[in-house]
Amino acid sequence: MSVRARIAYCGRGVRAPRYYANDHARDELDIAPLEMPVGDGRALGAGLDESGFRCIAHESAVQDFADRAAVQAVHPPEIVTLIGSLTGADLVVVGSPGIRRFSERSPKSGQLDNSRPARFAHVDVSDATAAAFAARAAPAGPELARFAHYNIWRLLSPPPQDVPLALCDARSVAAKDLITATAVFDAPGQPEWSFEGLLLTHAPRHRWYYFPDLTRSEVIVFKTHDSEPGRAHCVPHVAFDDPGCPKDVAPRESIEMRAIALWFA
Repeated sequence: MSVRARIAYCGRGVRAPRYYANDHARDELDIAPLEMPVGDGRALGAGLDESGFRCIAHESAVQDFADRAAVQAVHPPEIVTLIGSLTGADLVVVGSPGIRRFSERSPKSGQLDNSRPARFAHVDVSDATAAAFAARAAPAGPELARFAHYNIWRLLSPPPQDVPLALCDARSVAAKDLITATAVFDAPGQPEWSFEGLLLTHAPRHRWYYFPDLTRSEVIVFKTHDSEPGRAHCVPHVAFDDPGCPKDVAPRESIEMRAIALWFA
């Protein structure tokens, strides 16, 4: 299954782009959407070190992902085990309690911190941010030889999904396609904080994929950074409207976890 869909690229018309987790009216971005083919990722057959992403069968013991305490207690160890088994890393650190997102058709969209779909093509962390986060996560003592950042993305709503996630094959992305930007986290009632992320500008060579009809028993695992040359470096990604999805389906609900894999010399 493949579709043609509008991918929200970013142009270079803003000198210092920045975007906000909650108040998108404050975003300073040059959005330049283009229609692109989006292929079926299940037919790709590449791995985490080639395309930079995989869809994997994965059951969670969490019964209710709306129960934040249960997610925090149960889910991070599951992610540590999953990423450890996929990568063989010496240590896996989960730094997020889980980010739940809802398509705009849901009354829950925007009601939680950072809960809207990511509507422009981006990479969560720049190289500099990835290195800083890895250094902070690493224990004192052993020398850090390699680090990689992963996003683990799970659908909580039943298929089909109105707003799936599109992923750009890392092999089709060049360094010159990436634009440095500031990601600002503006949770209500808390001090704003920020770090450096990346935006994606268009190139005809880009190859986009998605995974139609995902279930709760699957996860998409994709890289947002890998420090080791010769492996998939990062995967730009974006939410898009599936033009073939029926209009009356349940609004997309998802949860993402973020993990850092560390290898020591």
